[in-house]
Amino acid sequence: SSEGRESHSSNQQLKKMSPSPNGNIEMESARAVNEKAKSRLLDHPNVNVSHHPILSHKTSVLRSVTTDAPTFRRTLRSITFHLGYEATSVLLTKPVPITIPSRPDDVVQDVGYRLTERICLIPILRSGLGMVEPLLELLPDADVHHIGMYRGLGKNSIPVQYYSRLPKQCDADIAYVLDPLVATSGTMSSVIGLLKRWGVPKIHIISVIGSRAGVNDLLTSHPDVSITLACVDPDLSEEGLILPGLGDAGDRLFGTRTRGIENELDEDTMDEALVHPSKRKYSDAGL
Repeated sequence: SSEGRESHSSNQQLKKMSPSPNGNIEMESARAVNEKAKSRLLDHPNVNVSHHPILSHKTSVLRSVTTDAPTFRRTLRSITFHLGYEATSVLLTKPVPITIPSRPDDVVQDVGYRLTERICLIPILRSGLGMVEPLLELLPDADVHHIGMYRGLGKNSIPVQYYSRLPKQCDADIAYVLDPLVATSGTMSSVIGLLKRWGVPKIHIISVIGSRAGVNDLLTSHPDVSITLACVDPDLSEEGLILPGLGDAGDRLFGTRTRGIENELDEDTMDEALVHPSKRKYSDAGL
């Protein structure tokens, strides 16, 4: 899938830090880098990059090597829930009569609203699975159609589809494509091409982090597609991995990444944990 090959390894994510004379930690501002990357994308009407400080904090939790798999899953779920509200803000509704309880034995007639579009969710296996449940909480009547696709390392590697559960006939007015990362956009562009051939009229990508180059390439190839992101990262490695990224999203989501990396971290790195130790212990207990 796109998740592991479109991100940077955990060790390479760690920023170099040095104590300043006043004892504080000095490092490059991730927010400043993100804002610079955003500025080149915000002019496009179909791109929405969130400015919400809570999403900035939660994205940092996802990035940190000290975040364990249970915390990663909960954080991805929370981020997806917030991004889902933003991505669904343009859904069409129609007025419907509703009856509202007022005083005891009395009601009031009013006008409410109901969603009119048929919606489907398209998680890209495997990391997109971690984004399905929070979207179903927002859109409980949505169908879910899985697509499995992966690509090798390298910016010019060709995506390979290995699984698809799209119905023969298109049964949706809008498809929300779910993947935590958009790196080179090769995988995402292939999925969009598949969905267009399927016949869905509107496509909206929901992702946590996109690379500036990948998002720009995606918009060049598919200018009619909408994208909602929590963050834009400025660079890609020679292998086509997002820098700084968040590591292998699928491995971190399902706890299958290489064990023992925490043993390689020094004490200062462990102190960067963005989740309170008591909550980390709570997560480790699986409660």
